[in-house]
Amino acid sequence: MKELEYPFDARYLIKKKKSLKRELLAADTKYIDKKIAVLGGSTTHDIVAMLELFLLNTGIRPTFYESEYSKFWEDVMFDNPELVSFAPDIIYIHTTNRNISAYPSIGMKEEDVKTLLDAEYGRYKSMWDKIETVYHCPVIQNNFEFPSYRILGNSDCYDASGRVNFINSLNAMFAAYAREHKDFYIEDIQYLSATYGLDAWADPLYWHMYKYAVSMEAIPTLSYSVSCIIKSIYGKNKKALTLDLDNTLWGGIVGDDGVENLAIGPETSMGQAYTEFQEYIKSHKDIGVILTVDSKNDHENAIAGLNHPDSSLKEDDFVVIKANWDPKSKNLVDTAAELNLLPESFVFVDDNPAEREIIKAQVPGVAVPEIENVENYIRAIDRAGYFEVTSLSADDAKRNEMYKANAQRAALEASFTDYGQYLDSLEMTGIIRGFEPVLLDRIAQLTNKSNQFNLTTKRYSRADIEAVADSDEYIDIYGKLIDKFGDNGVVSVVIGHINEDVLDMDLWIMSCRVLKRDMEFAMMDSLVARAGKAGLKKIIGYYYPTAKNNMVREFYDTMGFTKVSEDNDGNTVWEFDLTGDYTDQNTHIKVEKE
Repeated sequence: MKELEYPFDARYLIKKKKSLKRELLAADTKYIDKKIAVLGGSTTHDIVAMLELFLLNTGIRPTFYESEYSKFWEDVMFDNPELVSFAPDIIYIHTTNRNISAYPSIGMKEEDVKTLLDAEYGRYKSMWDKIETVYHCPVIQNNFEFPSYRILGNSDCYDASGRVNFINSLNAMFAAYAREHKDFYIEDIQYLSATYGLDAWADPLYWHMYKYAVSMEAIPTLSYSVSCIIKSIYGKNKKALTLDLDNTLWGGIVGDDGVENLAIGPETSMGQAYTEFQEYIKSHKDIGVILTVDSKNDHENAIAGLNHPDSSLKEDDFVVIKANWDPKSKNLVDTAAELNLLPESFVFVDDNPAEREIIKAQVPGVAVPEIENVENYIRAIDRAGYFEVTSLSADDAKRNEMYKANAQRAALEASFTDYGQYLDSLEMTGIIRGFEPVLLDRIAQLTNKSNQFNLTTKRYSRADIEAVADSDEYIDIYGKLIDKFGDNGVVSVVIGHINEDVLDMDLWIMSCRVLKRDMEFAMMDSLVARAGKAGLKKIIGYYYPTAKNNMVREFYDTMGFTKVSEDNDGNTVWEFDLTGDYTDQNTHIKVEKE
């Protein structure tokens, strides 16, 4: 459910929690049922309500036991019959710094502080040990957020009697216990509260009014974090990252800009941001996450980009690289089949919102983070908790290599039949017109940047474009594409030279970011209409191969041309007959009339 995916609207979830629960339970989902005991040091009712929503959304249907207010320790230590009969599958102990029984007094000697610290830790340890002995189930325990004030100011973090120092020491002891005990997990609310904002996280109003140690609007963040641990325990983590390349792993379009002009590496601030993101992604291999590529690119260009000297990610870091011109949804499904994984095991990362929307609609279950600027890529992925680690083995670092071997064995072909209806969902509008003075600079720029979708590789200056626009000897067309996510700008340019009753094509280019979205067909429809109106009988198209434009080798065939010649260098000539009936080929873009 979209509403429960990170980043979520906390106020909306709190307001709509009952209706969302009904909707989730009414869905045709095969749940696993788990009993979860929530033992709280503060009011936990809304924590439970939010946790239930997030767990249902991951396919876990929970039944809850809640302790009475602040009876978390007594319930365990005195064998509450209700808790014993409940026989929980997981125990979540929700405590905060409000539940620390005694803090050091200012000026207390270090040895006395240690005695106090040991006593506080011992209180919790006795409870955990009892759970291990009696309940034999996983335990999730909060550590402690920072205090809301510091009597000693900055020295509070290192003075033996400082509360910040005391909490840090106690948290370290909790962490040591977690390292030494299987099935014991820390929910790090010290980190959560810091990222959320401590003042907003622990607003004292909620404590004094309702005994909520966490403010109401922070509860969904807390509960989401707990749900990530639980889903990881029960194998509901995502398993693979599928990554776009251009403007996702590096700045720029490798096929158009060239490897040497990509934004990556230490030379620019933007390059540094992409490098940091690549290093973040690469580190996922160490926790067993499978890395794959799903990019609209020539394979050779993709590999060239990954071989950039400043690229942290190299070809060998990826189990599968799908760099082609198929729909990305098809590539993702094919990758999943090759790896013998369900598509819902994947996280799809792409800077293009249109591509993200297609994946969401076409491949249900795939996680699609809403990334914005490259500076925020890491945060968007990391906070979503797709790969929460609750266990880590030596084999995890080898998982990519194992899947590479498995990928060679997998040969299943996934079906893909509904791409067209999702193109319709993008609500695309095309503006296709003859060259206009206000756009001549952009048109010239596009002719000089487009390398992949460029059939003749001709380049035009601004003056050249202006001369074409002013001449009756040419048919010139530009195309803009707008969808529900915004204006893509000028994305295609066509120039044809009139030679008696024949139109010789000098240029046909298109931005790669709108490939496979029917824009090429919309441009063809307009070209045929204009050529027919001019009384022409044929269109002659030319393809001159380069190292970067192999993707359009058969483009004219797709448009309905007939190949009439090909030389030893691969240069081809194509012909289109304008004397017959023509049916528009674009079916997904609404083209505005001039």
